[in-house]
Amino acid sequence: MRKFLTLFFLALLASCELFMSKEDKTKQLVNEELLAIDWNDVDQYPLFEACDETVSKEIQRECFQTEILKIASKALDSLRFEVQQDLEDTIFIDLVVDEHGFISIVDIEEKQNVLNEIGDFNTQISNTLKDLTVAPALKRGIPVSLRFRIPIVLNTQ
Repeated sequence: MRKFLTLFFLALLASCELFMSKEDKTKQLVNEELLAIDWNDVDQYPLFEACDETVSKEIQRECFQTEILKIASKALDSLRFEVQQDLEDTIFIDLVVDEHGFISIVDIEEKQNVLNEIGDFNTQISNTLKDLTVAPALKRGIPVSLRFRIPIVLNTQ
């Protein structure tokens, strides 16, 4: 009889989940699901019209980066700078694509040699890229913000 009671209590303790309320079970499942999500990755990258949403994430990322670099290059081509000394440098621009698809510049790496030659470089770049929009990145079907860093190569030679 003692063995039976001991087994009964062990079985009862092992099956505590039987006594959990539905709300507690739901909370536990949600917490487990949230812990399983990789919050550093998205399911779909931001997309321009030229990008295909049915391709793999890597190709989407490459398409987004190619398109944003084309736009940045075109914007730079439209600007006219006068420099005293030749410039050959790379500047990194940090962009955020918010959950609505608006692109904004978070930071432009400041290089003293560029600022010495083109004092308002950061302002002009910000103004040319400020009105861009794309389809936002998606995580589990929900639009999310995403941060990117793109290189801008300056060569005045």
